[in-house]
Amino acid sequence: MIKEYEFYHGVVFTKLIHGIDEISCVRAYNKTNNAAYVLNEGVGLYIKHSSKRMSPWNFSFLKSHQDELLEMTATLKEVFLILVCGEDGVVTLGFNDIKKILNEVHGNIEWISASRPPRKEYTVKGSDGSLGRKVGKNDFPKKIIEAIKRMKGADDASSTNEILTDTKSEDECNESIKYFV
Repeated sequence: MIKEYEFYHGVVFTKLIHGIDEISCVRAYNKTNNAAYVLNEGVGLYIKHSSKRMSPWNFSFLKSHQDELLEMTATLKEVFLILVCGEDGVVTLGFNDIKKILNEVHGNIEWISASRPPRKEYTVKGSDGSLGRKVGKNDFPKKIIEAIKRMKGADDASSTNEILTDTKSEDECNESIKYFV
């Protein structure tokens, strides 16, 4: 049986894969959480979804979710929180944005809310504050694509056509390909 989250995560990956050719690897961040992924061994995605049909969309965050997001920022070049708002759209938040609405003190359970009037941008707030700016519908997948291109540009600048030498990463990518095929 197909799980609900698999549909919503599918939206994220479909838009990314159709939006950029530079995605060479998608893998789970770890095997214990179905919300965290790594693109090209450097860009982290933490996906939450709300199946609610209309605004506002609410997302719960356990302490372990926030701890994992923090851990991802220590091991990856860039990390994004992806909020799939029913069938309406996707909100993309970088780590600095996340910390404005969910601060460093991780409560046992906290929340983020995204709301959007028709034909307007998203307003995002959380347990610890408001984002203070609107989030456009087109920020996704644009922000992630830009991060991948920045990472690719940095990799190209540091080495010219270097062969992947980290066999663990290569094995993890090969394993993730089996998962998505």
